[in-house]
Amino acid sequence: MDFDLQRVDFSDLPGWQSDDPSPLLPALERCRRQVTTVKPHKTASLGISTADLMPAYDAARHARPQGADEARAFFEAQFVAFKIVSHDSKPGFVTAFFEPEVQVSATMDDTFRFPFYRRPDDLVDIDDGNRPEGMDPYFAFGRLKDGQVSEYPDRKAIEQGYLAGQGLEIAYAKSKTDVFFAHVQGAARLVYPDGSMKRVTYAAKTGHYFSATGKLLIARGKIDAATVSMQTIKQWLDDHPDEADEVLWHNRSFIFFREAEVGDTALGPVAAAKVALEPGRSLAVDRLIHTFGVPFFIASDSLASIDGGRPFRRLMLALDTGSAIVGPARGDLFTGSGDEAGRLAGAVRNAADFFIFIPKAAAARYGHG
Repeated sequence: MDFDLQRVDFSDLPGWQSDDPSPLLPALERCRRQVTTVKPHKTASLGISTADLMPAYDAARHARPQGADEARAFFEAQFVAFKIVSHDSKPGFVTAFFEPEVQVSATMDDTFRFPFYRRPDDLVDIDDGNRPEGMDPYFAFGRLKDGQVSEYPDRKAIEQGYLAGQGLEIAYAKSKTDVFFAHVQGAARLVYPDGSMKRVTYAAKTGHYFSATGKLLIARGKIDAATVSMQTIKQWLDDHPDEADEVLWHNRSFIFFREAEVGDTALGPVAAAKVALEPGRSLAVDRLIHTFGVPFFIASDSLASIDGGRPFRRLMLALDTGSAIVGPARGDLFTGSGDEAGRLAGAVRNAADFFIFIPKAAAARYGHG
């Protein structure tokens, strides 16, 4: 591993005494239900297993903390805190994501013209067993045609009509940029004209590399790097419709969705860990290193926009992942659903310290008896 774990007392965690991790107790219970009734989460390379987490899951099932002090005491009783220290001495890094709300129609008309697509029948999963010789090992999806697997058509080909006539449209939005940002976030709440709401969540993708639109616009001198955010990118795209397609097609990756009901409107979508995200308390991590269901305390002096000007100090639960989330101290914070959550998420690109909470019985494997 290119990082170390350094044991830290809870009293030395910056801002721990001011945090209220109470919302993580029901999130732990959702994890317990998933791993006991469906299947355990895959153990990642750091080696923390669902079995290691079960004592905390079971304790959370019965815990009824009365306030922040008791909630912190729960985690202090169940876990040992370790700081993740990279061998190159660089700090960790956080971005943020959210669930957009998009006005849609079930049918296409002059106003609602831009579709959300279901997974096509000719899109297949690729692994080492069926990967064609010479295909980039990054590709986890491809097209199956006449018994042969090949690279799937990209965003440009799809938006120019590759999927037309297949009946894959879930709903239609007013704005292509609204659809695009739902692709970036991997989920959306769809609001229909009658006020009803459904949710779409990630089902698959074409497999192409993700290319950051903001980075492209900065390189072309269209947006100032000092002010770039999701909002400024969207504003530029909306203000330059004649140039938007070419810019968006630079990101060849295209996302397909599955439909889901909106159960508890206070919770986010069901993500990679197969449990609903807890707004403001869920973290996307590198799933090759970290196991879902593990708590992380994130401390960032420079991230002050989420907590009313105060430095960010918050306990999070690893419940999701993403292709851009690579490394032991790299995370994506889930800010919630809707426009305000999008405003909070849009400009988060901050250095941060990552503290991983390892279950007490497992902590001895990491240098703590």
